[in-house]
Formats: sequence, C-alpha cells, structure tokens
Amino acid sequence: MTDRKIVIAIDGPAGVGKSSVGRQFAQSIGYKFISSGKMYRALAYMAIKKGISVQDEKNLLSLAKSLSWEFKEVDGYEPVLYLGGHPLERELSNEEIGKATSSVARLALIREFLVNKQREIGSNGGIVMEGRDIGTNVFPNAELKFYLDASPQARAKRRVIQLKESGTDANYEEILRMIILRDEQDSLRKHNPLKKADDAIYIDSTEISRDEVCHIMLEAFKKVAPIK
Repeated sequence: MTDRKIVIAIDGPAGVGKSSVGRQFAQSIGYKFISSGKMYRALAYMAIKKGISVQDEKNLLSLAKSLSWEFKEVDGYEPVLYLGGHPLERELSNEEIGKATSSVARLALIREFLVNKQREIGSNGGIVMEGRDIGTNVFPNAELKFYLDASPQARAKRRVIQLKESGTDANYEEILRMIILRDEQDSLRKHNPLKKADDAIYIDSTEISRDEVCHIMLEAFKKVAPIK
C-alpha cells in the first residue's frame, strides 16, 4: 500500500469502451481521466482544418510542435484538451476524424512526440489514462494496468447504439468492417502496436456490463492503493 497516487493504464482495441469505463472508474477513485486517443484525434482534426495530409509526417510534426497542448480541469474528472488555446471536444467525435486518426497514429515521430506529452501529463500520478500502448510504451512501469477486450461484434453493436442515441444513422456491417480493419492496423503497425502488457489484468467485457468491469477494476485498485 502507498499514499502516493499512482498511474493506471487502460489499453484495448477500438470501440471496447475504454473511455466510458475509464471515466467511471476514475471518478470512483477520485483520479483524473485522460484519453490519449483524443490527442491523436485533435492533431488529425487540426491537420484537416489546415489542409495538411495526415500522412505527411514532417509537416504534421511541425504542426504538433507549433501548437500548445494543455489539459484544463473545467468540470468533473476529465480535463478538457485545449489545442492551440482552443477547447476540442465534440469536434473530435466525427467519423471522418476517426478514419484520419488511424493514419496519424501510425507515424513514428508523431507517436514519439505525443507519448512524451502523455508522460508529462501523468508524471505526478493520480491519473487513469487509456489508449492502445499506455501500459506497454507510455507508462511501462505503471503500478496498475488493465487490458479491456470484447468481440468485434459486441463492439460494433455498442457503437451502433451510441451513434443512434446521438441522432446519427449507423450501419452495423460497415461499423463492424471498420472495427476489424482498425484492429488489424493497430496490432500490425510497426511502431508500438496494440498488445496486452505482460503484467496487465485482462478483462473481457463481451458479456458483462460497464458497472461490472468497473467493479473488477476497483477491486484490483484496492489491492495496490488506498482510496482517499
């Protein structure tokens, strides 16, 4: 047991619910929640806005370095990402941004730049960070790691429900195809591919609810750190 607030890593494939689970879990233990994917999405958004190809590594890196990156605590447990002084939230959920993000995330220099930013954010502990390589690359020494998984079919169904609830039309077969493709891209990419850290706790959420996943995580947390 330690009084120091720790770093908690949550990894897993696209659409598995890392963000929704991470937010709920972070709130239950009084930690801040950061979605690392939001940083890649934000850069993809700014690149598209400025007419820069998401495959142009040199100009993307120049863009990333020219912008100020800051997570501000506005309300609740999830700080808002301010990029270049502007808050980015709803803009990042666009499906076009999602597709562009996968290209951005494959670039080695971009990953190196953003990983350093992520390490700065979590340097003082007290944070739950989710992504694809948090436990394997960003914080390999994190005191607690989880790998959240679910079948592609379950993830596609959840995404369809999520989109319809927001008033957006959704095609299950198309979303399933995109999820399978994204899994392949994330797992086979050359730089920091998606994989379970050897010391991560594996949770298959295909048949269990978000509350049940959070309960498993909370029980694991209690074994390594006290709740303040």
